[in-house]
Amino acid sequence: MRDPSASLTDPGRKHLLSIGLTGGIGSGKSTVARLLEARGAGVVDTDEIARDLTRSAGRAIPALRKSFGDDIISPDGGMDRSRMRQLAFSDDGVRRQLESVLHPLVMEEAERMAHAMPWTAVVVFDVPLLVESHGWLDRVDRVLVIDCSEQTQIDRVVTRSGWSADTARSVMSAQSSRADRLRAADDVIVNDGLSLVELADAVDALWAQWEQRISASL
Repeated sequence: MRDPSASLTDPGRKHLLSIGLTGGIGSGKSTVARLLEARGAGVVDTDEIARDLTRSAGRAIPALRKSFGDDIISPDGGMDRSRMRQLAFSDDGVRRQLESVLHPLVMEEAERMAHAMPWTAVVVFDVPLLVESHGWLDRVDRVLVIDCSEQTQIDRVVTRSGWSADTARSVMSAQSSRADRLRAADDVIVNDGLSLVELADAVDALWAQWEQRISASL
């Protein structure tokens, strides 16, 4: 287990176990987050934080405008997500600049939300780019990776989003590789061919393991 003294929930640690939840696009990570929340975990969704930061009048808009110009600002004053995605996935420099603007603000808001939520034994930070982002691995006690084959990812994204397979692959190529995510993992749920009931069973088994760890540490 990682050193809890480095966790996002310090100082005045409110939660007994902090989990970094991650997985590639189409892995089923968001479904697992909902299942963990239903079992009593407090969940901080960093994707939702990023959306709030980049809405009209969001905290990130001035820095984004300064970095990328008005071209990536939509008529309503928020970030044009489609345009920004196109730029970021076609140019690694643009993607890194975007991350340098957003990631510190996302971490800051995630920390605030974790401290503000009611007490719960387990807090889950749902972070799509956890392995890629500097700092997250040192700020959680354990990393849970939702894993599946690349073909499963593509099939799910095409079905869910209506994207082409090539677009799905371009997004996947900008994320950490499956191997890199697995190397960072303390816990893994393999979500290939699982029904929702089977996925829930896998979450239940992992939740029981975490409860045992918590009990042993008290």
